[in-house]
Amino acid sequence: MNLCAALQLHAIAALEFQLQSGIQVGQQQNSGCILMSQFPPPADDTNPYAPTSAFSTAQYQASTDAEFIRKQYLSHEASTKSIGVLYLLGAIFLVPVGVGFFGWGIYGIATGEMEALIGLVLGMVYLTLGVGQGLTGIGLRRLRPWARIVGIVFSVIGLIGFPIGTLISGYFLYLLASQKGVYIFSDEYRRIIESTPHIKYKTSIVVWILLGLLVLLFVLAMIAAFSSR
Repeated sequence: MNLCAALQLHAIAALEFQLQSGIQVGQQQNSGCILMSQFPPPADDTNPYAPTSAFSTAQYQASTDAEFIRKQYLSHEASTKSIGVLYLLGAIFLVPVGVGFFGWGIYGIATGEMEALIGLVLGMVYLTLGVGQGLTGIGLRRLRPWARIVGIVFSVIGLIGFPIGTLISGYFLYLLASQKGVYIFSDEYRRIIESTPHIKYKTSIVVWILLGLLVLLFVLAMIAAFSSR
């Protein structure tokens, strides 16, 4: 009987020890959960497929818009810059003629020929027009706003030269005075050009036709001058 009672007491003591150990472990686990709930792990909301930054997205959108606008106005830009080439060619023709008339006028006045005053006046006129067209041509090639105003003035004067001069100057007025012409000379469009250097323009076929007409007029004028002698 004493042995059985001792075994029963030992079993009861072991059971009580297991129960107390389980309660302590449960309390430790509960306290650990409470601490973890108070300090949750940082959330990782990073999207690996998202763009690197909002600035790069905006920059890409701005670049796309600039390319679209540049392509919309590229033909008008090319034709307008080609006017600058024609003005430069006119300056190459007018300046030597002006120098010739001016020199003849100076020489005639020095020798007492009063008729040479006409040559002096014509020389000053041709030189002024030649230098003015040369500077305007450079300004149009660079899309300077002041060159647009001067080009309009030259085009209005050129309307007098009926019929070819009227047609050419009328086309120039359209390029310079139209809504597109105003925009391509603006600061905004200049920034668009700077941001799209990879977009190139080609000379308009209309400008090549006008250039051919000018060369034809020059050749006819030279033939008339030599045939009158």
